[in-house]
Amino acid sequence: MNRRDLLKFGPLALAAAASRNATAQMVMLPGAPTTPDSPPAAGSADITLRIAPVTVELAPDRILSTIGYNGTSPGPVLRMKEGKPVTVNVINETDTPETVHWHGFLIPSEVDGSEEEGTPTVPPHGSRTYKFTPAPSGSRWYHSHAMAMADLHKGTFTGQFGFVYVEPTANPGNYDQELFLAIRDWEPFFTTQMVDMDADEDPNAPQPERPEVLNTAANGLEVNSTTYSINDKALGAGEPIRVTQGQRVLFHFLNASAIENRRIALGGHKFQVIALDGNPVPNPALVETLSLGAGERVCAIVEMNNPGNWILGAPEDLIRNAGLGVLVEYANQHKQPQWIAPASLKWDYTIFGNKADPAGGLSPAQNIDMVFEKIPGGAGKFNTFTVNGKPYPHENEFVLHEGQRYRLTFRNRTDDAHPLHMHRHQWELIDINGKPTAGVIKDIVVVPYYGRAMVEFTASQPGLTLFHCHIQAHMDYGFKALFRYG
Repeated sequence: MNRRDLLKFGPLALAAAASRNATAQMVMLPGAPTTPDSPPAAGSADITLRIAPVTVELAPDRILSTIGYNGTSPGPVLRMKEGKPVTVNVINETDTPETVHWHGFLIPSEVDGSEEEGTPTVPPHGSRTYKFTPAPSGSRWYHSHAMAMADLHKGTFTGQFGFVYVEPTANPGNYDQELFLAIRDWEPFFTTQMVDMDADEDPNAPQPERPEVLNTAANGLEVNSTTYSINDKALGAGEPIRVTQGQRVLFHFLNASAIENRRIALGGHKFQVIALDGNPVPNPALVETLSLGAGERVCAIVEMNNPGNWILGAPEDLIRNAGLGVLVEYANQHKQPQWIAPASLKWDYTIFGNKADPAGGLSPAQNIDMVFEKIPGGAGKFNTFTVNGKPYPHENEFVLHEGQRYRLTFRNRTDDAHPLHMHRHQWELIDINGKPTAGVIKDIVVVPYYGRAMVEFTASQPGLTLFHCHIQAHMDYGFKALFRYG
């Protein structure tokens, strides 16, 4: 059974019953602390992160144990200044080596937080100091980059994640309230039966990479979850997001899932998307539904112009009722919370771009084709994922030359939509399923199932550079490659 098949969720019925009181908590409200709770001694570090066991109270009757930062999950929102050097001291209070990846930053490989690139691990019951200059500005995040394989208590399956906001040198701040909301799944388990919502966005989307003959072998184990939250609270617990009529609210969304791409909507309102992966878009556009691949960020303004009590959450009833939601409550409103399903689930990167030639018409020095395939059960009980016919490593296969511009053509010949990430670089999206665009700068691009995407970038970050699918199990079982500079 593949990811098009529907899992019959027994636990969801219980979760739905627990969430009938549609209130939720947003833990990072304006005015809440956004600095670590244990500041270091003067002169030692700007930020201290402690990796240690934590408990997460999704609801009064649903308390989880995981690994987090500074006693919480998500970890603290870290605010940095663009161009101002920062020192981060990471203390590992667990029994296993750890890494902290600074996702979306243009920084050297030795501090990027990936073992594959040569970043040293933080040893068990030891510490490591990261020193780098934050860039570019915008919504970034930090998370573990440890391999998990068959251990669902490691890597991004744990609660090791948090926002970083890199403040630009000039920030007009044209909003009344700023919120950081991380979409999250919990309590992962292995199964061959998966809920996959990819086809719901646009069932008539082109499939240029669909093989003529599909692999009908039995699917191997992948990872699923039936427990969700926004930040550390499930729909049905905690405090609502409180707003007043006429406010402009800036939402910073992050899909911190290790498992799946997700969608989110706010009944009775629209999102004006102003940035993708922290980078301003050329054409801010209004949409009803946001779609975020694992690891992606979306920054959007919502005009609070429809008084009442509304649910911000996943459009899928099963997922929302299992916790992925939060109440948005207008002042002086005493109505029952409402959920209005969005009229459209379609998500299209290109509406935020423009039609100008990418990079001002510069031609790429080289096109690198990357074909992605899945071998069901290729790793014993688990699926294997291949890049150009083989799993990681790819010794000296992808070699870049500093200063040259490259085009990557992603050919997804699997039945999953894959969120693809390249460390320490930013891509310009130039085509998705044959639809051209320009000016959309990202560090993750979701390639639709059986779909094709093209990105371009300039090789400006010498050193080893990791490329991978941001779904943990896919990365662990082959879906990654190492780019080198020649």
